[in-house]
Amino acid sequence: MKKIIALILVIATLSLCALSLASCGPDRVADFVVPENGYDGSDVTITFYHTMGADLRKVLEDAIVDFNEIYPNITIVHEQTGSYDDVRDTIKTEISVGAQPNIAYCYPDHVALYNLAKAVVKLDDLIASTINVEGADGSSSILGLTQEQIDDFIPGYYEEGKQFDAEGTMYTIPLSKSTELLYYNKTFFEICQKIYASDIELDMNGNPVYVYETDDKGEIKRDENGNPIPVLDANGNPQTKPNPNKGNENYNIKLPTTWNEMEELCKKIKVIDPTSVPLGYDSESNWFITMTEQLGSDYTSATGEQFIFDNEDNYAFVETFRGWYEKGYVTTQELNGGKYTSELFHASTGTKSYMSIGSSAGATKQRPSKDASGDYPFEVGIATIPQANPADPKVISQGPSLCIFNKSNPQEVVASWLFVKFLATDVKFQAKFSMVSGYVPVIQSVKNDPTYAEFLAKADGKEYVAALAAKACLDQADAYYTSPAFNGSSTARDQVGILIQNCFTQKPQTGEDIKAMIKRLFAAAVAECEYHHPQM
Repeated sequence: MKKIIALILVIATLSLCALSLASCGPDRVADFVVPENGYDGSDVTITFYHTMGADLRKVLEDAIVDFNEIYPNITIVHEQTGSYDDVRDTIKTEISVGAQPNIAYCYPDHVALYNLAKAVVKLDDLIASTINVEGADGSSSILGLTQEQIDDFIPGYYEEGKQFDAEGTMYTIPLSKSTELLYYNKTFFEICQKIYASDIELDMNGNPVYVYETDDKGEIKRDENGNPIPVLDANGNPQTKPNPNKGNENYNIKLPTTWNEMEELCKKIKVIDPTSVPLGYDSESNWFITMTEQLGSDYTSATGEQFIFDNEDNYAFVETFRGWYEKGYVTTQELNGGKYTSELFHASTGTKSYMSIGSSAGATKQRPSKDASGDYPFEVGIATIPQANPADPKVISQGPSLCIFNKSNPQEVVASWLFVKFLATDVKFQAKFSMVSGYVPVIQSVKNDPTYAEFLAKADGKEYVAALAAKACLDQADAYYTSPAFNGSSTARDQVGILIQNCFTQKPQTGEDIKAMIKRLFAAAVAECEYHHPQM
């Protein structure tokens, strides 16, 4: 309860700050107009706020060196400004006095907040510009993006920049992205299939179960080293047992492509290991939002009535997944005590899971620690998350984009655009940034970069699990989606995450059944959204 109250107070504070942006800031800057000659080569200094740690800052600084070979008069001053929320809060304050940076890492709801003061540059005219730009290195290019460059972007990542209004105005360019993946214990799946097909009995490590000599008390005899003594067959080999589980469908487990298949799989795993929680799903919010996208049901809208997730279709999937939780099939990060479910996935003792849905950027966190012999206890497999309709897959797109802020000097805006364009379309930078950060490149041509191709070629479920995750992300490039972004979209995201928790854990009140309880909790979640963001 304390966490929920604290969250509400934070949201209320941010809402008040948002109102101050709209009403108390400096005079709003008119829509940016591309100068007739584009970039005129003048000396300009560009400030860039981001969240990069030391390793990524080195990648960025190398990119700035390359950029300055083309545009030596554009000075890039970059600053790590804490977390993503710290970047947002710093810029929110600076916008109110007209002191915002030129470029920033951003999430869609951040841009919606900044746009209360119309502070973010509309990029459409810059993208479409065919003005020629000469580089100091002898290169020549157009100011905007070529069709080839636009087509090179992973579609879902590029389209994210158009989600802010009904007209599809472009406000952001993707920089690096992550998504959700299904991590699974590949070794466990393979052993179960062996048990299903084997003539001899196997243990859960895939080893044969032998018949051992016993004494008069029925206890297993051991040699001088303490090892059990097997009964030998006629050929002098250890005698095995016939497999009682051959053909047992509980061991015939396969990767699920749909949520119905996931339910059946969890049921089987629960029989194999009754102490397990077969599936962990880190983000309750992502789960809810993804289901609305997969099912085509309402969630939010950037125009008109905005908080539209209170509907029968959404009640149904939440009730289904509540049933999973009650049966011990699934848990989430908050229901797991605020700990990432990867802790259950790679646990060596206690309660385990055999599947985990989490961020592609956290692939190495899903991998178990090496054992005393220096080996990984199991191999990690990676797949696309289950779908409502595998023929029309939907997977969430996350991770930072870049936005450009309005300035009185148009050359600052054009120079900022050139740098944003460089970071988003330069294969060398995109490859290095991905390999160091664990995020996914936003352009498809990175796969053809020799260094990145070598990185992907090493992909496995052990040492190079990050490469395996990147490969999986690139393979599902056509599945990505984003949700509408508006001032209040982050509140909706928070509330549907809390809604999942409440629907799973609360009991019906006197006189109501589970369906009525779920409907009541949905209405309360919408009311919270509308309280903090009243509909105009």
